[in-house]
Amino acid sequence: MEKSTNDRFIFAGGPGAGKTTVLDVLQARGFYCVPDVARAIIKARLESGLSPRPEPSEFANGIFDTDVANYQAAPSSEVCFFDRGVVDSLGMLRHCNVLSEDEIDLNLRRYPYNEVVFLFPPWEEIYRTDGERDQTFAESVRVFGSVKSWYSRCGYQNQEVPFGTSEERVTFVENYVAMAANL
Repeated sequence: MEKSTNDRFIFAGGPGAGKTTVLDVLQARGFYCVPDVARAIIKARLESGLSPRPEPSEFANGIFDTDVANYQAAPSSEVCFFDRGVVDSLGMLRHCNVLSEDEIDLNLRRYPYNEVVFLFPPWEEIYRTDGERDQTFAESVRVFGSVKSWYSRCGYQNQEVPFGTSEERVTFVENYVAMAANL
């Protein structure tokens, strides 16, 4: 699959690996950042007195629609960071057997991100559940493996973000983006 190089970077991985924390620091530094859609949907449902997640295909479709809107709203002229993105929701739709392989590949071409995806590996030391995150650490490990394989299948280069303080992780991401811009 051909992918145009652009400045839209995805943070991927299982829940509780530190993606949101790094994203928050980057946003405070002036970068355009898009939060995790699934968490927002879960939070809104809980506030409305509903179960955290609708049935899987409805959840995946809702995430996909919002991910597409977020992708389209992001500026194309500056570096943007996404806490997950269209690629993740396409994986969910595939898992639910909602889209054919051809439809998935069409959407991957329609909504390209930078060829490098920042993967946040499971980190038990920082893992916590909260109102929107009810998965166990073991589930986070499983999701990470699935996401890593999915991004490889979709033609992305996985770049694992090393463990460290949020500042160290942000510096790693910023240095990698700066280096890529100079290639």
